[in-house]
Amino acid sequence: MDFGGKTVLITGGSRGIGRACAIQFAAHGAKVMVHYHRSQAGAEDTLRLMKGEGHHIVQADIADADAVRRMVKTSVEQLGRLDILVNNAGIYEEHKIDDVDFEVWRTAWREILDTNLVGAANTAYWAAQQMIRQGGGHIVNVSSRGAFRGEPDAPAYGASKAGMNAMSQSLAKALAPHLISVTAVAPGWVETDMAADYLNSPAGEAIRGQSPMGRVATPDEVAHTVLFLASAQSLFLTGAIVDVNGASYLRT
Repeated sequence: MDFGGKTVLITGGSRGIGRACAIQFAAHGAKVMVHYHRSQAGAEDTLRLMKGEGHHIVQADIADADAVRRMVKTSVEQLGRLDILVNNAGIYEEHKIDDVDFEVWRTAWREILDTNLVGAANTAYWAAQQMIRQGGGHIVNVSSRGAFRGEPDAPAYGASKAGMNAMSQSLAKALAPHLISVTAVAPGWVETDMAADYLNSPAGEAIRGQSPMGRVATPDEVAHTVLFLASAQSLFLTGAIVDVNGASYLRT
């Protein structure tokens, strides 16, 4: 888990899992580019919490293909190279099929897929071009338990994460000859700002009870798995999707 001399781009790094990843990579010697969409203050807070020097922040709307290209280009220019991409940025919005009108339904599908799947694919594309020139690298995609068990209240979210898993495995095969590892982590509920309203609601106890450990994951636990998958020793795990859900959802 020594990332000295390595460079990392983390999308959605202004809070939650992305922030935890940035802090842990920096603590293990990496130089990190922290991406944010709207919360510059959050990204700057992440920057202040990171050890070491040479870290930066970059703004982009992941759903905007041109902005993604510029983000990766800026990251390479400021970091000097790009060894690791953590595709973490994502959005969640409920859109129950028996509750919303068709325009809300269409909008939810378009916006969620554009960010969570197409945006992640575009980021992976540009990162891979740089890694191919360098002779290797690691791409770690942050997926979700919802890709496997279904998301009845947010089907586009579940579909976007299932697509991310399929994309990860396809790219793992395509990029292996270039010594680029592509993996994914699939967390369940995580103690993040995004989940706080749910966890603090009357439903919180039931959510925590989904795991036999009686709690949800911490961002640091997910980040630890991301670092493991991005380490040099994990290259041959390419194509793997690692569950981080406290046995709340088991699959074979």
